[in-house]
Amino acid sequence: MGMKGMLLVGHGSSMPYNKELVESTAKMIAAETREYVVRCGFMNMNTPSIKEALASFHGEKIDALIVVPLFLAKGVHIEKDIPSEIGLAAGQKKGTFALNGTTIPLVYADPIGSDPLLASLMVKNAKKALELL
Repeated sequence: MGMKGMLLVGHGSSMPYNKELVESTAKMIAAETREYVVRCGFMNMNTPSIKEALASFHGEKIDALIVVPLFLAKGVHIEKDIPSEIGLAAGQKKGTFALNGTTIPLVYADPIGSDPLLASLMVKNAKKALELL
């Protein structure tokens, strides 16, 4: 298999830091691996929207598209809103995406969830906070 497209989906916020965090995470992913053409899209308040971000893959040579939510846990956006935006029914994880006159597989990844890396990050943040004492 060749290159994959990765759409990193953020919630969106009126606070600019939210958009910057999603964009900087996308840049880190792109720098870490050459397997993905990485784009960002936002559920609301920021641009590009999820649909605009999906459209930005046109012209790219990818053979699959993975939609990865930058969310901690499942909720209405993860279960219903994002699937609706990417053409999936609630609970569906696989579909297709029309791209460059053909159809490629589309898969929807889980949110971050409970993960040892998240626990390590919380300990790191706690230690940093302790420096304030």
